[in-house]
Amino acid sequence: MSTTASNSAHAVPQILLLTHGGWGSQLCASLRMVAGDIQGVTEIALMPVDTFSDFFQRVEHAVSTMPAGSLILTDFIGGTTSNVAARLSVDYPIGVVAGLNASLLLQALELRENGPLTESIDELVEAGRESCRDVVAHINGLQNNA
Repeated sequence: MSTTASNSAHAVPQILLLTHGGWGSQLCASLRMVAGDIQGVTEIALMPVDTFSDFFQRVEHAVSTMPAGSLILTDFIGGTTSNVAARLSVDYPIGVVAGLNASLLLQALELRENGPLTESIDELVEAGRESCRDVVAHINGLQNNA
């Protein structure tokens, strides 16, 4: 385990986005419209030219500097982004959640103010589930209850 990660247990958790093609940076740009400046969130994009080894090394380098209790959000489960994150979670004190979306990232940003994000994995997974809705049914339900 990295000395940096183990010595920074009291630091604000960081969030690393792992996405195919780099759409995580565009997601952050969009969220700045809603949440203002976003600190402590970085992205590593998996591009078609990347080998598994190259991507793994780039991600491990970033993870080795992250405080304990930090979080990796990946675009979908079963892909290279999630597989690399899962493998690194064995050696580093990080959490990993697949299914990156705007609501999930906003919830992670809010929860990290309370401490290690590794203690909020269930809540983050639920936030991701709750963000996927039938919009028309949701609006109709709100109107029927008004």
